[in-house]
Amino acid sequence: MTPPLPSLSDRNRPPVTEPLSGKVALVTGAGTGIGRAAAQAYARKGAWVVLAGRRAAELQGTAAAISAEGGSAAIFPTDVTSDRAVASLVAGAVERFGRLDIAFNNAGVGSHNPIEKLSLDEFDRVMATNVRGLWLLIKEEIAVMRAAGKGGVIINTSSIAATGGVAGLSVYAASKAAVDAMTRVLALEAGSDGIRINNVSPGVIKTPMTESLPAAALSAFAAHAALKRIGTPEDVADVVAWLATDEARFITGQSILVDGGFNIAGIR
Repeated sequence: MTPPLPSLSDRNRPPVTEPLSGKVALVTGAGTGIGRAAAQAYARKGAWVVLAGRRAAELQGTAAAISAEGGSAAIFPTDVTSDRAVASLVAGAVERFGRLDIAFNNAGVGSHNPIEKLSLDEFDRVMATNVRGLWLLIKEEIAVMRAAGKGGVIINTSSIAATGGVAGLSVYAASKAAVDAMTRVLALEAGSDGIRINNVSPGVIKTPMTESLPAAALSAFAAHAALKRIGTPEDVADVVAWLATDEARFITGQSILVDGGFNIAGIR
């Protein structure tokens, strides 16, 4: 039996191609929350995904979720505070997939204490992951992207805390302000090589980092936001995925708020 001819609209429709087909995306902090959602978003858009994080079991969960949707992911347990581990991660991604086009540097830790209760160890722990770890990652990522000569996209996770004041976040806020400053400078350094570097700055998002907050606090945060809810990892992941596509080709050096309008009236 001869199959029916396609309709005129079908014949005029271009073939469907996912916007990140053939690209390789590295995601740190990929085991949970925003990192997991972003890794899945990249895979849905056609990218091969390299999953990095401290806990292998959580990375396995993300890889399984990607595989269940027909995507492809590789796992690299990594401590981003180690220069050797970061160099091995980026080199391993290139060795496994032959290239690195996208990096979402999302690994981070929080801290919430008034300054008199903060220890030097806590200060060093936050800075080691949120600032040193980010710097190490971008250093390696830019190097391999430059060597390939095909440009690239780097996206970092900042926070609304970088530009507003919340009591108890002195170390965390300082670390994220450093992320903002680093992104602006490195966007200038890498732009001539076709490498775009941006931040996403999430508001209050339902992730393992916010699970310890009481329900009353989450309700207050939701009431303060223009959209009257707290965010989901997918709210941020969709922006992260879009920034990696050619639709965002003329955006670099920016910190994009993804906060449901929480920051409009100030974050106190």
